[in-house]
Amino acid sequence: MKILIVYAHPEPRSLNAALRDVATKALTAQGHDVQVSDLYAEGWKSQVDRADFPSLATEERLVATAASKKDFEAGTLTEDVRVEIEKLLWADALILQFPLWWFSMPAILKGWVDRVFAYGFAYGVGEHSDRRWGDRYGEGTLAGKRAMLIVTAGGWEEHYGPRGINGPIDDLLFPINHGILYYPGYEVLPPFVIYRADRFDECKFEPVAERLRERMQSLFSIPPIPYRPQNAGDYLIPSMQLRSELGEENASGFSLHLDRDNERRSLAGPGRNGTQNSG
Repeated sequence: MKILIVYAHPEPRSLNAALRDVATKALTAQGHDVQVSDLYAEGWKSQVDRADFPSLATEERLVATAASKKDFEAGTLTEDVRVEIEKLLWADALILQFPLWWFSMPAILKGWVDRVFAYGFAYGVGEHSDRRWGDRYGEGTLAGKRAMLIVTAGGWEEHYGPRGINGPIDDLLFPINHGILYYPGYEVLPPFVIYRADRFDECKFEPVAERLRERMQSLFSIPPIPYRPQNAGDYLIPSMQLRSELGEENASGFSLHLDRDNERRSLAGPGRNGTQNSG
């Protein structure tokens, strides 16, 4: 299988760099083909601006969605963006790896998403009618592929627990997992999260490295997060509201978009062994 790792950390001697190497070696040892997009090393341009759209006339007002659609369809997006799109089409699985900075991904990685997830490629695809609202949230260009996050956080694991001051880690990562990865069709796997990353030493590294090797072993077998697909009947179209009879009692917010019945069926199946490790 083919795996793309999009990596965002500025320090070559960081914990993240060491973990990237562990993941790459583990996947390669299994016979997979691996490519790494090292955004800092490559000097990735993070901001969206007029330079991203070669066909935009000088006197024309920049509307990013319209410009993105035009250049994607014409094949005239910038070379760096086109290369990354080809990598995404090539890969059977995508891994985004980054440190958690201010409760999100580093700006350079968000800029990679902003520029590479072009209109007509990652969004704005499919039929919009009273029966469907585009191919998104479980469908789309990248459907049939898998994706996951490898994330380092400076805080304690308890700080990101259900009652932790920082909020549950699954809630903090929901905009990335659901809004960036599931939106264009990826099956999104539970994240691999490393806590207290700023206080790591060699004694702590090897147990984490071994857990990461195990996760790479299960990359294509672990059940994905059971997000609800948009066009399968759970949501009213075009309001995109979850049907009132769905969702567990007292559930609200992000958790409404998890199909717990489907999750329980997955956990009862043969792929259960890979699901317990979300850190």
